Amino acid sequence: MARLLGSKCKLCRREGLKLFLKGARCDSPQCAIVKRNYPPGQHGWRRGKFSDYGLRLREKQRLKRYYGVLERQFRRYFQMASNAKGNTGEQLLSIFERRIDNVIYRLGLAVSRSQARQIITHGHISLNGRKHTIPSALVSVDDIIEPGKKEKSESVAKSNLELSQGRVIPAWLEFDVESLRARVAGVPGSDEIKEVVPIREQLIVEISSR
Repeated sequence: MARLLGSKCKLCRREGLKLFLKGARCDSPQCAIVKRNYPPGQHGWRRGKFSDYGLRLREKQRLKRYYGVLERQFRRYFQMASNAKGNTGEQLLSIFERRIDNVIYRLGLAVSRSQARQIITHGHISLNGRKHTIPSALVSVDDIIEPGKKEKSESVAKSNLELSQGRVIPAWLEFDVESLRARVAGVPGSDEIKEVVPIREQLIVEISSR
């Protein structure tokens, strides 16, 4: 287990940003980025400059790792963003933010996105009154998200809320802590997303459009 946690810290340090892979620890002084904000390894300080292609590829990899998606999913999302009206980069970030596993994490019902995916696949989340088990599904305006009807589902949600105290809930989500009921009030805006996701989406569009 310790080896697994260490590998997650190295991934954050290599990417140069918090990926929030270890839940509450990432918000504490024990976070690897806070303690050692440089690439891991013997030659971490002396890493050379990236080429233009390398910069764009690195930004794409950072986005995928931040949200925990694979290349095949990324391609599908990029195609959706390309076909949508408006700026492709902003649309892409909006799609990633509207994944239900990310929404569960943003609400504080999970301490990390990986845990959010596990909670969803185990049937602890209800979407519009029905049990939902697909972490990659995208939520829409007026969707209702809440723990499942089982006692364990509510217990898991309350436990994670205690661990996630202080997490800021985005303005496009409405959440009643008492009833553990959330509503998607709008679509996440690019400025909102960039406050919490330090990604240069234009670089991603440039490499993915080739």
